[in-house]
Amino acid sequence: MPSVLGALTATIGFLSVVGATPVQLEKRKAFSIKQVERTKYIKNGAQQKVKTLRKFGVKVPEQLLAASSTGPNDSLNGSVPAVPVDDYDSLYLTPVELGNTTVQLDFDTGSADLWTFSSLQASSQLTGHDYYRVDPGKKLQGHTWRIQYGDGSGAGGTVYADKVVVGGVTATSQAVEAATSVSSQFTRDRDTDGLLGLSFSSLNTVRPTAQKTFFDTVKENLQAPLFAVTLKFHAAGSYDFGFIDKSKYKGEITYVDVDTSNGWWEFTATGYAVGDGSTTQASISGIGDTGTTLMYLPINVVKAYYAKVTGSTDSSRYGGWVFPCSATLPDFTLVVAGTKQTVPGQHINYAPVQTGGTTCYGGIQEDTGIGFSIFGDVFLKSKYVIHEAGDTPRLGFAEQA
Repeated sequence: MPSVLGALTATIGFLSVVGATPVQLEKRKAFSIKQVERTKYIKNGAQQKVKTLRKFGVKVPEQLLAASSTGPNDSLNGSVPAVPVDDYDSLYLTPVELGNTTVQLDFDTGSADLWTFSSLQASSQLTGHDYYRVDPGKKLQGHTWRIQYGDGSGAGGTVYADKVVVGGVTATSQAVEAATSVSSQFTRDRDTDGLLGLSFSSLNTVRPTAQKTFFDTVKENLQAPLFAVTLKFHAAGSYDFGFIDKSKYKGEITYVDVDTSNGWWEFTATGYAVGDGSTTQASISGIGDTGTTLMYLPINVVKAYYAKVTGSTDSSRYGGWVFPCSATLPDFTLVVAGTKQTVPGQHINYAPVQTGGTTCYGGIQEDTGIGFSIFGDVFLKSKYVIHEAGDTPRLGFAEQA
């Protein structure tokens, strides 16, 4: 669920053109694909915040960078990853076949590119990663990509037109962005091997002609032009393509139209509530993003939430809102299309800020500097979320069964 390769896509520049992509459905009009648990890490909330800001092109404050360099994620300093108890978040990825190799990718509804570690990199950069083994015959000659951030981190490589298989569906000539090198910041991040973007194709960064996402390539051949996401709290979830699985939700589905002008699954909530409190009317525009771990909201909403959490504080040391791990957190509710969508309080306790510590990092943080709110995994993990790409794209929300 937590995603970090989504952080790589905001400024990737491609110089590539890929032709029409045939599709093989292998006699299937709908399919599900399950996430798998990669490994368990004790998470650092400040690191997730840094990755989110980078993803959306926001300069990372020095204090936040300092906070992200300390904490429980021992994998960042080369030591063996910690194995936490079940109360901590784990990372879940999805197996995808690229050419003749299988990698574990993050499915990211906040981006539109397929990016992966590859055999073109030095072996020292591949430790702990699965990676795409390139076929020289599939290379798009002269096509490259490059990403660079203000803090000096970056990655780059070449582009291949190769077979991509998800579940029973094969796109026989999909653009695959293969890294030739990545900066040390990305090498140390053992969580992720790459991503498969599921936003709208207008966000695709291939140049001079933007390319379709995998979903946009195959959707016309599916039983219905949609995919549904079931992210789980401390468990692996699944993605359903082409159909709605009634066994995975309860009650009614609430639909809201999506604003696609910026390329995201963007919608507007009309209010919020904290715990059992009354609903406050507010217009909160944001994106549904499986590639962002936390939930980022306007500062007044965040302050209203933590005002109900005894001992909470906005900490410069830890890079965000923290609270005593022993605190009982209230639920948080967004009003979407007139229906309350509630996040259980336990989902908002993201992780301890230090191994064995008594202070925990909040799953709700401020969206300052981003320009919009982000309804990330903390919000999505209690929902069955339908992404429907019809004439009027929309999102459907239902409570998980």
